[in-house]
Amino acid sequence: MPDLLIELFSEEIPARMQTRAAEDLKKLMTDGLVEAGLTYAAAAAFSTPRRLTLSIEGLTGESKPVREERKGPATTAPKPAIDGFLRSTGLTLDQLETRDDKKGQVYFAVLTKPGRPAADIVAEVLDRAIRTFPWPKSMRWGAGTLKWVRPLHSILCLMVGDDGAEVVPLTVDGIVAGNTTRGHRFLAPEAFSVTSFEDYEAKLKRSKVVLRADERAETIWHDATNQAFALGLEVVEDSGLLAEVAGLVEWPVVLMGQIGADFLDLPPEVLRTSMKEHQKFFSVKNPKTGRIERFVTVANTVTKDDGATILAGNQKVLSARLSDAKFFYENDLRVARAGMDDWLDGLKAVTFHNKLGSQFDRIQRIAALAREIAPMVGADPDKAEEAARIAKADLRSSMVGEFPELQGLMGRYYALAAELDPEVAEAAEMHWKPMGPSDAVPTAPVSVAVALADKIDTLTGFWAIDEKPTGSKDPFALRRAALGVIRMVLENGVRLHLVNPIAFVIGFHASFQRGDVVREQALKLAKYAAKIGEPIYAESLLKQSFEIADKAPVASTETMTAMLADLLAFFHDRLKVFLKDQGIRHDVIDACIAMPGNDDLTLLVKRATALSDFLKTDDGENLLQGFKRANNILTQAETADGVEYSYGADVKFADTDEEKALFAALDTADKAIQPAMQAEDFAAAMSAMASLRAPIDAFFTAVQVNDDNPILRRNRLNLLSRIRTICQSVADLTRVEG
Repeated sequence: MPDLLIELFSEEIPARMQTRAAEDLKKLMTDGLVEAGLTYAAAAAFSTPRRLTLSIEGLTGESKPVREERKGPATTAPKPAIDGFLRSTGLTLDQLETRDDKKGQVYFAVLTKPGRPAADIVAEVLDRAIRTFPWPKSMRWGAGTLKWVRPLHSILCLMVGDDGAEVVPLTVDGIVAGNTTRGHRFLAPEAFSVTSFEDYEAKLKRSKVVLRADERAETIWHDATNQAFALGLEVVEDSGLLAEVAGLVEWPVVLMGQIGADFLDLPPEVLRTSMKEHQKFFSVKNPKTGRIERFVTVANTVTKDDGATILAGNQKVLSARLSDAKFFYENDLRVARAGMDDWLDGLKAVTFHNKLGSQFDRIQRIAALAREIAPMVGADPDKAEEAARIAKADLRSSMVGEFPELQGLMGRYYALAAELDPEVAEAAEMHWKPMGPSDAVPTAPVSVAVALADKIDTLTGFWAIDEKPTGSKDPFALRRAALGVIRMVLENGVRLHLVNPIAFVIGFHASFQRGDVVREQALKLAKYAAKIGEPIYAESLLKQSFEIADKAPVASTETMTAMLADLLAFFHDRLKVFLKDQGIRHDVIDACIAMPGNDDLTLLVKRATALSDFLKTDDGENLLQGFKRANNILTQAETADGVEYSYGADVKFADTDEEKALFAALDTADKAIQPAMQAEDFAAAMSAMASLRAPIDAFFTAVQVNDDNPILRRNRLNLLSRIRTICQSVADLTRVEG
C-alpha cells in the first residue's frame, strides 16, 4: 500500500491562515479519496510560510470495482420510456436483465465500474482541491485563471511504494507536478528532489526549513527564554504571538534587543501592546521591578554579523513607534490630571446605539444603578457612583484610540494620575470584565458594583428596544454579558435580587426616545432615590418611573413587567448552561427556579446544588419516586372529585400502623425542614426529607389510598397532600425527571 506526499509551494502565506489551510487541505484530500473508493491508514498536514504539506500513509493502490443495479420500467412500458432508461444507463436492450416484480416483469440494468488506479484518483482530487481551495482571500496572477492566497510556484505529488517513488501526473493551470521542492528562500534556495516524506522532511531541515510549526514554536521559546535567563530577565508569555511568529519564519533565529531609556517608564502594558501589534516582538521584563526592558524578535535568516543589522533596524522602527505611544500617553496624562472633563464631554458625541443614546447617557444610568447596587455588594455608594462616571472616560483617550484592547487598563492609569481613590481606579479597569468564560471576574466591591451596573444596563437596554439574541445570532454579546453577571454574583457570593436593578433601569429605557424632558425627569428621580439612605425597592421605583414615562406616553406597566420577566428568564437560561458544565441537570435547576426568590442567583444555585447532591443518593432517588406516586394519586383524585385535598389529615383516622408512622415522620420532618429553609441550610432540609423515604415506602406497601370508606380515603388523600406540601417546600419536585 503506497504512501502519498503532496506539497503546494507558493509565496508567503499569511500566518493567521496557515494552520486552517493545512487542515483544509487534509480534509479536502482525504474526503475526496474516500468518496472515490480509496482508504488510508493515517494522514498529517503541515504548514510553513511558503508551503502546505500533506502526508498520507497506507493508501490503497486502486479503488474497488463498483457494481450497481438500477431498476427500470416494466417490459410492457411504452417504447419512449424504455429508450430513456437505455440512454441513462448507456446500455442496449439486449444488455438489460428481465426480472419478476409485484406488478409483472421489469427491466434491470447491471452496471459495473472497474477499479481505478490510486494515482488517477489522487490527480483528480488534488486538481479539484487546488481549484476550489477555501482561502479567506485569494488572488490571481499572470495570465492564468487559478486563484490562490499567493502565487503558487510548484506542486510536489509523489506516490511512494515498495518499488520506489513515482510522480502523479498532474497539471494545474500550467504548473506540472513533480518530485522537487526548494529550501529556505535565502539560505538554501536551490531545488532538490525527494523520494519519501522522511526524505522530504530531512532534506528540508538541511535546507534551513523546519516543517513542523510546533517545532518552530518550541525553538523560538527555548532560545528566547535562555537568552533572557542569561540576563536575569523573563520573557512575557504570549501563546497567540508565539503561534503567529512561528508562522512567519521557516528557520527561526531569535535575537534580543534593547528598548530606549526614554521609553522604559511607559506602562508595561503599553510597551507590550505596541511591540506586539506593530512589530510582533516578545516583551522581556525584569522580574524584580516588573518593567519591560528588552524585546525579542525572530528573524528568518542567519546573518554574518549575528543579527546586529537586523536589530539596529528593528530598534530604529521601534523607537519611532514608542515615540508615538509616549506622546499619546503624556498627552492623555495632562487631560486626566485636569479632571477628564474633556473626555467626559466628548462621550456625548459617541453613540452607544441609535436607540439607546450616547455613551454619556449610558454613564448616567450606570452611575445611578451602581450607587443602588453598592450596598448590596459591600461597596461605598459614593465611590461606586464616582467610578461609574469615569470608568469609560478612557474611550476618548489617544492611547485607547490607538490600541482599543487597552480600554479599562488605561482608565486605571489615568484615574490614578487624577489622584482618584485606588478603588475607583481599579473599577475603571475591572468593570469591563469578565470578557469571556475564562476571564477573571472583579472581586473588589466597587469594581463589582460598577461591572454589574454596566452589564445589567446593557441587557435591559437591548431588551427595551427588542434586540434580544435569536438562535445563534448575538451581535451585542448579550449572552456573554448575562454570563458575566452570573459569574460575578456567584463567585463573589453576592446576595442580590436581580429584579431590583433591572426594574431600576427599565424606567430610563422606557422613556428614552420620548424627549430630553422625560429623560431628564427620570434622571432626577434616580438621583433623588440615590440620596435616600434606606433601600429603594423595585416596585416603588418602577411605579414612579412609569408615572413619569406615562406623561410621554410610553409602554404600559404590563409591557415593562413582561419585559422584566422575560429578561429574568434569559438569566435563568444562561444559568442552566453555566451549571450544566458543573454537573447539575436542567430539570433540577427548573425545580429550583419554580421556587420563590428565584432572582437571587446565589440562593438559587445553593438550592440547586443541594438538591442535585440529594438526588444522587439512594434516599433521594427513592423519595422522589415516592413523592411522584403520592402526587399522581392526589392529582388524579382531585381531578375526578373536583376538590382540592390540602387540609384536614388527622392521625385519629389512621387505620394502620404505617399510616400512624407516616403522620409522625411528617411532623418530625416538618419541624426540621422549616427552620432549615429559613436558615437557607438546604443540605439539612434535604437530610430531613430523606427521613421520609422509609415511612412513605411502608405506607404505599401496606395502605390502599382509595379505600371504599370515604372517611379513610379523604384522610389518606389529605395525608398525601402533606407529603406534597413538605417536599415542595424545598423544590418543585414535579419538574424533576425520573
